[in-house]
Amino acid sequence: MLISIICPVYNEEESIEIFVNAISTIFLKIEENFEIIFINDGSTDNSLYILLELRKKYKNIKIIEFSRNFGKEFALTAGLDYTQGDAIIPIDVDLQDPPELIVDFIKHWKGGSEVVLAKRVNRQEDDIFKRITSTLFYKLHNKISDVKIPENVGDYRLMSKKVVEKIKLLPENQRFMKGIFAWVGFSATYVEYTRTKRIAGTSKFNGWKLWNFALDGITSFSTFPLKVWTYIGFTTSFLSFLYGSFIILNSLIFGIDTPGYASLIVVILFMGGLQLIGIGVLGEYLGRIFMETKKRPSYIIKETYGI
Repeated sequence: MLISIICPVYNEEESIEIFVNAISTIFLKIEENFEIIFINDGSTDNSLYILLELRKKYKNIKIIEFSRNFGKEFALTAGLDYTQGDAIIPIDVDLQDPPELIVDFIKHWKGGSEVVLAKRVNRQEDDIFKRITSTLFYKLHNKISDVKIPENVGDYRLMSKKVVEKIKLLPENQRFMKGIFAWVGFSATYVEYTRTKRIAGTSKFNGWKLWNFALDGITSFSTFPLKVWTYIGFTTSFLSFLYGSFIILNSLIFGIDTPGYASLIVVILFMGGLQLIGIGVLGEYLGRIFMETKKRPSYIIKETYGI
């Protein structure tokens, strides 16, 4: 039986060795065979050098080196594509998600669970803005999408080989892995934990990246933003019809033209704004269709070590 640890890496030179030592210590206690597949996602620091040095000491370390930075979602995809494990565990190298949970993951998996999810019960280490926006995203996504994403659950989880084989069947290029993990289904068991601070380095996600990440999640698994503009259009047209009827009747009955340069400008600007927002929503979906029709590979591998 082999446990595969999938770990995307992007400029994490300060964390890698600490992470490897922590994982190795846990597996030494539970006496399970394991491999760590690092995906070097175009790091510009010494991450690759450190990985290669660690590989001399730990033969179960495998490395996939991307030709450039493709992003975490594609790094996870590559790890899943090349894993040979009977159970697969994606985890970040910063150790905010405690590797000690792997022991509970394996117990539940051996007990028959195909998926074991790590659920955060305390997010005090995140700033208040991130906590609020994260909560709003999950609630909005699950309200408008048929695919429900478990709240406060990240990529850290255990999946059986059967689940991963089903994930590999999904061909899309625009990938939102949390949604893909949820889409394939299978019954899940939860393990609760409290997230800690990063052991070193800084987060590579900023507000702009998180915003685009949220857009990817919503547009990948819901067409509600498209549908809602149909209802907005009908409502606006109906209100415009009522207002136009009022102006006509007022003129016919009282013979007074309604002066309203200012109100006319406001209505024009309002309608123009609605149209631009609607075009923007269409553009988001068309852009994703455009990227999918190119049939480009999700990632390009420059070199592999131990694969």
